[in-house]
Amino acid sequence: MGGAAENEMVVKQDLKVVAEVRRFVRLVTGQWDMDDFVPCLVASELVTNALQHGTSVTDNDVILRLSRTEDDALWMEVQDAACALPHMLAADTTSETGRGLFIVDQYARCWGIRALADNAGKIVFAVIDRT
Repeated sequence: MGGAAENEMVVKQDLKVVAEVRRFVRLVTGQWDMDDFVPCLVASELVTNALQHGTSVTDNDVILRLSRTEDDALWMEVQDAACALPHMLAADTTSETGRGLFIVDQYARCWGIRALADNAGKIVFAVIDRT
């Protein structure tokens, strides 16, 4: 990851914080001279998912981390304290929810989920190409 300091944001338990998440992503991607549209979209979806599904369990924080991969793509991960793993829903066209991971799946090069040890929660990650 180039040894650069990790860019990390602790997300407050409030869906209005998604605007702050987008600001943070714009700031970081701007420093890396990277377009911010897709990173903002993916971060919004992952953080919203974590806030909706990951925080009812405890009052533990949701943490967003951004870094770069070896080939200069964006590595994004969102950590929360819930152990339940998210899954892609077959969202219909009128549904208000259920599209988050579908959007991530469309825009990210790859994404996945890894459980933390001792039922401490999970990390959902996505890799986003520069262009």
